[in-house]
Amino acid sequence: MKPDIHPDYRKVLFHDTAADVFFLIGSTVDTDRTHTHTDGTTYPYVALDVSSASHPMYTGQQRKTTTEGRIAGFNKRFATFGSGARKEE
Repeated sequence: MKPDIHPDYRKVLFHDTAADVFFLIGSTVDTDRTHTHTDGTTYPYVALDVSSASHPMYTGQQRKTTTEGRIAGFNKRFATFGSGARKEE
């Protein structure tokens, strides 16, 4: 192997912000942020939006959306269009 071309493999602290869960995993990810873990050691830190702790496929829970989808909104708005129901002038 060529020297000085491989990234550093070290323990990195990943934080799933959706579930507020921390994972300490070996990784080569490059980050400038650090965070002190519960064991008192400071590790490189990466924040995640989704991980196995919060993804519906792994948790078995579906998230309810607060807004309806684009297609449902379109169908709701134009449901009577083209059905022959016109206003007489």
